[in-house]
Amino acid sequence: MNRVLSNKKALALFTLPAILLFTVFAVVPIIWSLFYSFFSGMPGVNFEFCGLENFINLFTDSELHASLMLNVKYVAVVVIGQVFIGFALAMLINYAVKRGKNFVRVCMFIPVVLPSVAVGQLFQKIYAIAPQYGLLNALLDIVGLKFLITAWIGDVSTAVGALCAMDIWKGVGLYCLIFYSAIIDLPGDVVESAKIDGASSFRIIRSIQMPLLKPIFRMAFIFSITGCIKVYDSAVSLTKGGPGTTTYMPTMYMFDEAFTYGNFGYGSAIALIILVECVLLTSIVGMIFKERG
Repeated sequence: MNRVLSNKKALALFTLPAILLFTVFAVVPIIWSLFYSFFSGMPGVNFEFCGLENFINLFTDSELHASLMLNVKYVAVVVIGQVFIGFALAMLINYAVKRGKNFVRVCMFIPVVLPSVAVGQLFQKIYAIAPQYGLLNALLDIVGLKFLITAWIGDVSTAVGALCAMDIWKGVGLYCLIFYSAIIDLPGDVVESAKIDGASSFRIIRSIQMPLLKPIFRMAFIFSITGCIKVYDSAVSLTKGGPGTTTYMPTMYMFDEAFTYGNFGYGSAIALIILVECVLLTSIVGMIFKERG
């Protein structure tokens, strides 16, 4: 291994393609967005330099502020749901499932690989109330909870929760597999010693396994946060930002400004705000999970 790592040509050969792809698809678009943010209009059509006007407008745009607050709430709910439910399911598979673990893991991962548009259409049918009850309202009717029947994605008070539930369901399988893969790689002698000393399963999870899984929690939170901040396709396919602007995410606002209204400069400025939000939240996660000497 040391011989391979000391070969700079080999390292360059393996890392150069990844660096090129990252530069082309990540760094260049960011620089491009920064350049566009100093202009108004659409390239080729009334594209004029406006200085800091787009950034000044960000501070007075109430619609942007509302979408950012919505996004923060959405991130908090979905990230906590995906990570902790994924962790709980991984522990359940590890301790409770004795046979067919591979089959269970495959079933858990199926929602992750489904297209977001297909999942959105599926949950539209699940949440439906007209022309006939969807699966959720039908179950509520069967068990005698008719007072809970509502238009889940058409009601202002439930639309965000319905979107969060869908995205938690879609993404939780990924974090379940991440945690399960980490759990089975934990040193077995530590767990066995705790069992010999009389520690319960809950005590082993809380005092031994969770501390050892701290780097995995950090990675899972960062993955989930970055995915939730840039949410677009699932919100569009399920609610289209409605009812009204109840589920109108910053990415949707950015898209509309740039491609619907032709204001590429302001759309680019919003994109930079989304980037700053992503960097800020992931930095906070890094600080919380920072390894202490």
